[in-house]
Amino acid sequence: MISALPTADLSAGLRADVRRLMDLAFLGNFDDDDFDHALGGTHFLVEQRGTLVAHAAVVQRSFLYEGRAYRCGYVEAVATHPDHRGQGLAAEVMAAAEAVIDRAYDLGALSASTAGRGLYVHRGWLPWRGRTAVLAPEGLTPTPEDDDSTFVRPVPGGPDLDLEATLACDYRNGDVW
Repeated sequence: MISALPTADLSAGLRADVRRLMDLAFLGNFDDDDFDHALGGTHFLVEQRGTLVAHAAVVQRSFLYEGRAYRCGYVEAVATHPDHRGQGLAAEVMAAAEAVIDRAYDLGALSASTAGRGLYVHRGWLPWRGRTAVLAPEGLTPTPEDDDSTFVRPVPGGPDLDLEATLACDYRNGDVW
């Protein structure tokens, strides 16, 4: 069963469990900035026998598209414990995250690792084919290193997205996408 909790309702122990799961699932390639990016929104958690085995988070970000700012439900920290992979748990937490995005945001977005792309494509997420950028302190800055890893989820009532256009995210420490 999936639990949905805002960051403010995560106990210190559960928050530490989320961090441990990320470190384990991403083989130590999940730094403090990455963890910070997953906080401040809603966490979707699957626990089995008292162990956290799957997680995804949706945080609100501001995206610039075609000269207008939009509320984006940005997916962060999608992971399944290595001993529990292949059971559909990532799909479960993603389904819960997508339901929130569809009801509360203008669009969804995420940055996919090579290993995660299949999950997102299978779930109907669309690869962004245009350019990506960040609204950095020095102004709009292209992020060509993120052009091939950005995926979007159009939502009912959201903007009609031209996947060949430029999409810009708000600035944050660490990886901006």
